Amino acid sequence: MSDITGRHAITRVRHELKMRKLSVSRVQNLTPHMVRVTVTGPDLEGFVTASPDDHVKLFFPVDDGAINTPTMTPEGPVFAEGVTPSPARDYTPRRYNAAHNELDIDFVLHGEGPASTWAERVKVGDTLGVGGPRGSMIVPHDFDHYVLVGDETALPAIGRWLEELPASTPVTVLVEIASNEEKQILARDVHWFVRDRSVPSLDDTLAALPIPGGDTFWWVATESKRARSLRSLLVETRGIDKDWVKATGYWQAD
Repeated sequence: MSDITGRHAITRVRHELKMRKLSVSRVQNLTPHMVRVTVTGPDLEGFVTASPDDHVKLFFPVDDGAINTPTMTPEGPVFAEGVTPSPARDYTPRRYNAAHNELDIDFVLHGEGPASTWAERVKVGDTLGVGGPRGSMIVPHDFDHYVLVGDETALPAIGRWLEELPASTPVTVLVEIASNEEKQILARDVHWFVRDRSVPSLDDTLAALPIPGGDTFWWVATESKRARSLRSLLVETRGIDKDWVKATGYWQAD
């Protein structure tokens, strides 16, 4: 079982919540359906992201181009009277460079919704609102092995995991993508699965994956219902310690 007071202690920390309005300084197409947007600005100073799977709340322009972010109160977020709230979505901070005062955020272009629509049209000089992160779940680097599982929405977090883990630590990575053209060059080898084409599938591969020796941390991020199913597979079917499994729904199917 996990030792919450010593080795493998997973900690949660809170950060000061700040709303920032930032400017786009760079746009890079990583794959046909993944774009990296770099934002910067004076508001970014002091930004903190302590874990690979942190998330920030992004606020997108309304019809008149304004970014309308809420004020946080004891009762929750409150928008100014008479303004249209900016559409908001949760995203992973892919990379924060304090020395250059830059934040990278990767967007999957899926053709619908305010985030994807904005990212398809974004250009240098555009404005983006960023709130948070509110906190981080910090997984220590003292496990013997890590298994990272996800679809394309998890790639920003997986990319950070692979860059931030010690180079000597074994990592198994399973990622499902829409096509071979969506593969990215990451810091470690990745076992790629093309959705509805790869045999065996990602799910079947995870079900049959030999459990590594020693202590292993398992991280899963996919569609919400699927994430719950994969967590059940690991914990209830395969007997993995539930404290060493984190499964998160990064999006919800209609």
